[in-house]
Amino acid sequence: MTGHCLGVDLGSTTAKAVVVDHAGTITGSSVVQMGAVSRQGMRQAIEAALADAGIVEDDLAGTVSTGYGRKLVPGAHRTFTEITCHARGTAAMCPGVRLIIDIGGQDSKAITVDKDGLVDDFAMNDRCASGTGRFYDVLARALECDIEGLGELALRGRQDLEVSSMCATFAETEIVSMLAEGLPSPDIAASVHRAIAGRTLALVAQVGRHAPVVMTGGVARNPAAVRYLEQALDLEVRVPEHPQITGAYGAALLALESSGQPVTPPGQDADTDVQLFPHTHSGAGHSCGGCDGTAGGAVHLGSSITVRRS
Repeated sequence: MTGHCLGVDLGSTTAKAVVVDHAGTITGSSVVQMGAVSRQGMRQAIEAALADAGIVEDDLAGTVSTGYGRKLVPGAHRTFTEITCHARGTAAMCPGVRLIIDIGGQDSKAITVDKDGLVDDFAMNDRCASGTGRFYDVLARALECDIEGLGELALRGRQDLEVSSMCATFAETEIVSMLAEGLPSPDIAASVHRAIAGRTLALVAQVGRHAPVVMTGGVARNPAAVRYLEQALDLEVRVPEHPQITGAYGAALLALESSGQPVTPPGQDADTDVQLFPHTHSGAGHSCGGCDGTAGGAVHLGSSITVRRS
């Protein structure tokens, strides 16, 4: 073994893997796009990250998995929730962060962390596609735009149009109707991005508005999503260089700690004895049953995850 550890984040649409060395430095990483939670995509991501790091699986001292498919990762010594791993990885990438907004393919999360980079509270929408990567896919398809170019299209919008439905099921029909009325595609794209930012702001309200703010997940690569979120929050929103791998990075760091190799959490002295998550907080979420297509999603508070309380 070389002291390297592996973190795997098997999400709903992508598989991410990160390899770290004994100091917690990223030596290899990979993001593999897939149609759904996929063992093949996970395997490809792991092999690519190991190759990027120049090691083989037998060199690993530990593996931690997270994400929707975390139970499917073979060889994982432990599993952690996405909240834990995203907070850990983002705090290591962006020391001093207080609010993390993570928007992935199927869910969105708002996570507050304390000065030591430990989870303080969180809210999560995982029952409605509103404002997630899937919703942006619907928008791109309706506008006949490549998903990579959707953000630039939205940034060219000038007029603020009314978007009545934030449900992925009905939004495509409304967008097609707007196009039929002759409304410009950039204005439609900008208006939907603006409406999504408003929904994300409602999620943030569940945990409180804090700064600095860091946005992660695949949607963080969309420049319009970042800009309109900044406008909604009236705060600067930072984006890591590799926003999709924060969960996998956090998992790799937790694997390193679980292997007995100490890693200093951001902002904390190495000789300070502080538990990562000393308290438990749980709360009941809201079902989106009966949604009329305008609400935009359910919010979970807590949901049986350990958090840091002052």
